[in-house]
Amino acid sequence: MKPSKTLIDGRGPDAGEILADGRPAPAPRTTDKGALRRRRRAELTRPWLLLAPALIVLAGLLLWPLVQVGKLSLQDYEVKFGGGVGTFTGLDHYADLLTSGLLWKTVLPNTVFFAVACVGLTIALGTLVALLLNRLGTTWRVVCSVAILAAWAMPAVTGTYVWIWLFQPQDGLFSQLAGAVGLIDPETTNWFTERLPFYAIATLNVVHHGFPFVAITVLAGLLTIPKELYEAGMLDGANAWQRFWKITVPTIKPVFLVVTILSTIWDFKVFTQIFVMPGGNGSNPDVYNLGVFSYIEAFAKNDYGTGAAAAVLLTLLLLAITIVYIRTLFRQGEEDL
Repeated sequence: MKPSKTLIDGRGPDAGEILADGRPAPAPRTTDKGALRRRRRAELTRPWLLLAPALIVLAGLLLWPLVQVGKLSLQDYEVKFGGGVGTFTGLDHYADLLTSGLLWKTVLPNTVFFAVACVGLTIALGTLVALLLNRLGTTWRVVCSVAILAAWAMPAVTGTYVWIWLFQPQDGLFSQLAGAVGLIDPETTNWFTERLPFYAIATLNVVHHGFPFVAITVLAGLLTIPKELYEAGMLDGANAWQRFWKITVPTIKPVFLVVTILSTIWDFKVFTQIFVMPGGNGSNPDVYNLGVFSYIEAFAKNDYGTGAAAAVLLTLLLLAITIVYIRTLFRQGEEDL
């Protein structure tokens, strides 16, 4: 076997030659800037070409409606036979909305406090149920999982009417029980006229409907935790609470972040559970949230510009919250690496 030329002449071995140790000489690196530029461009564009079909669908289903709502919020839109006519007004609707006492005193507090309460209670209850399911055997775990998923599968309208029936004045189950122990007078007490009891019932409704998703998702995370970690914690003298905070929460923290993001988005834009309840369809302004307020302004008062501006405000609020959560999730992933 003939060895390759040495570097005495100042040149490296040619591609295809055999080095002194018997290895083939590597192909020389290309120095063509044009070829490097084309390769780099292909590496950058190939992922976007693969994502293009999905992005086009998302743009048609999400981006285009958002653009139209944003456009509508800048107009005084009047519906006429065969179409509608819009008159450009600039940011007037946003100025009116942001200077409205109803928005700051009623709508935003209802939206924020209701969402925070629902998210916190949903995560807490879902986690407790997931811990319970994790301790059950396979058969009982399946039975209980199917039972709680029935609440999640129930349509929001149906579930809301069940809670309305439970708290119905005079002959509602909870009204009768509270009257029996002397807490209220069922003949004169209406749970749906005051803001606090109204949203207490709505919170029970939303938490009951949302906790199964959290429970099943957290359970999936719990099943990935090695049992050796808990055994090591028990040997170190950690009690159940310490094992939960020192082992369970850090290990499946990304799962908690994901369910928190989704629950926040869902609970900030709750509409059905509020609108279907007595007084939530516009007859009681004290129980408006942003979703109901936007609907009432647009379709009950025919003020489409203000309704669209409220919808844009809700979208921006959700976008800001989502960005914060996603940055937290990515930061957690980088720390894990």
